[in-house]
Amino acid sequence: MNDQRPVQLRVAMAQVDTRVGDLEGNSDLVVRWTAEAAAQNAHLVVFPEMTLTGYPPEDLVLRESFARASERTLVELAAALADQGLGGIAVVVGYLAHTQGAGPAPVDQIPADDDRPGDANPRRGAPRNAAALLFGGEVVVRYYKRHLPNYGVFDEARYFVPGTELPVVRLHGVDVALTICEDLWVEGGPCGVAGQAGVDLVVSPNASPYERAKDDLRLPLVRRRAAEARATILYCNQVGGQDELVFDGDSMAVAPDGTLLARSPQFVEHLATVDLDLDPSSVPERTEGRIGPMTVTRHVVSEEPVAAFDRRPSTVVDPLSECEEVWRALVLGLRDFIDKNGFPSVVMGLSGGIDSALVATLAVDALGADRVYCVGLPSKWSSDHSLSDAEDLATRQGLHYDVVPIGPVVEAFHGAVELSGVAAENLQARVRGVIWMGLSNQHGHLPLTAGNKSEIAVGYSTLYGDSAGGFAPIKDVPKTLVWDLARWRNAHARDRGETEPIPQNCIDKPPSAELAPGQVDTDSLPPYEVLDAVIADYVDRDLGMAELLERGHDPAVVARVLRLIDTAEFKRRQSAPGTKISLKAFGRDRRLPVTNRWRETLPTVREGAS
Repeated sequence: MNDQRPVQLRVAMAQVDTRVGDLEGNSDLVVRWTAEAAAQNAHLVVFPEMTLTGYPPEDLVLRESFARASERTLVELAAALADQGLGGIAVVVGYLAHTQGAGPAPVDQIPADDDRPGDANPRRGAPRNAAALLFGGEVVVRYYKRHLPNYGVFDEARYFVPGTELPVVRLHGVDVALTICEDLWVEGGPCGVAGQAGVDLVVSPNASPYERAKDDLRLPLVRRRAAEARATILYCNQVGGQDELVFDGDSMAVAPDGTLLARSPQFVEHLATVDLDLDPSSVPERTEGRIGPMTVTRHVVSEEPVAAFDRRPSTVVDPLSECEEVWRALVLGLRDFIDKNGFPSVVMGLSGGIDSALVATLAVDALGADRVYCVGLPSKWSSDHSLSDAEDLATRQGLHYDVVPIGPVVEAFHGAVELSGVAAENLQARVRGVIWMGLSNQHGHLPLTAGNKSEIAVGYSTLYGDSAGGFAPIKDVPKTLVWDLARWRNAHARDRGETEPIPQNCIDKPPSAELAPGQVDTDSLPPYEVLDAVIADYVDRDLGMAELLERGHDPAVVARVLRLIDTAEFKRRQSAPGTKISLKAFGRDRRLPVTNRWRETLPTVREGAS
């Protein structure tokens, strides 16, 4: 910049709920929220990662037709914004790009200036996780994500080629660098390059999935990158559910000195505006060309600063409490799975136990009572309080509730085939599953399963019985957290002067599958507080036997629990998807072979050792 006077810029972060594959709908979403940003006199608005395609698009990335449609939609979006009178606001939006060249290859082999549309065939094209800056009806620059996560739920190294170019756009006299999501998590990455090149602002579209306490990591992370870039960072995150993943938003703006300038609420669509006062003289040198592994290019949209305006205060929203955060994640994950897939309603068994009570309450919060259909399916071993507690919950919440005794059906099965022991017990659960699926076929409901993470971990569920269904809302919720959430939800209702949705007896009584007389879960499982601690260390943290014992777990309990977890893998492979909230969820997050001879064993003590 020639003029070293302070300049102003009003920027906006639009955390929106996209739908994978809905290019037209997502493009309309960008136009609508850009209009809102323009109404607030913003000069720049940032949308999340891969907004046009939705995230994660998984193997859709490999389809030439989809890639070409994404590129075409981006160009059409730029024109549509101008047609709507929005061409004067800069829009940063994520999309899927394909460039010429070999498929995924070492970074140094990818031409830094190769941004030509190419053959999108996955064997010859180079798919890119990309972001573009649109202005004046044109695609001004395109940025290709540099760092591709390949851990946990992420498979980006499978799909994308990393970028090698860092574009810097001068907008109203302000130098803006583009990055994408994982680029922020790498020290010495694009933010470090931006710091060496000299910029005023870094924008970061994100699709960062929610997990418990993740917001505790994000703010310190963005502060480190802002210091490294020596520039303000706009971290705009996606919100909404996509299959097992749920995105919480939590977008933020952070100044170079670490000051939190703005923070958006979690689990809702939101537009946050931030008024920036930028001092060009604080950037000692502005360079371009090769810096480390990247090539910095500079592009000019406008040199003239915007007219001075009166600053407006930004909003910094406090993070939610742990239980409310998890509750909202589960509600949003369930709602979006049902609504985005076009299901009119859900059906589930209501047993009077804590798990089905919690799932029913989540469903009512997500969809409304009129879209939730519950059925009580008592057998000869069902207790009186099971039916009365289920009916009490249905009355409190106003959901649909019917009772279908399964005793005659079970007896008819026994008349046809002789079963005993566990096989006879599981028959009751399988009859229930057949009825749920029948109601689903008859009325179009999606069946919900009520299994929690603790039960699913150790195989404490009946295949094609209580595990039957299309979505498992608490699949990643340990049993101890199930109780915590139930107590929190009732307290939340009390605080608002509402009826507690979950009967206290559902919370207080010992958990039981009620498949045999007097049966309770602790007949065959350790106490849940003990079980959940082992699961957290073995499943979530991948600790081996020696490490588990070092953490103080009882050797006999560990040996027993690990055996149950390992032998239940074939059940989990067939289970319904459910919202991820933990460090490592079953499904796309934790992937182990079903056929697997490896087992953790107790360490052998050598003779003479003490």
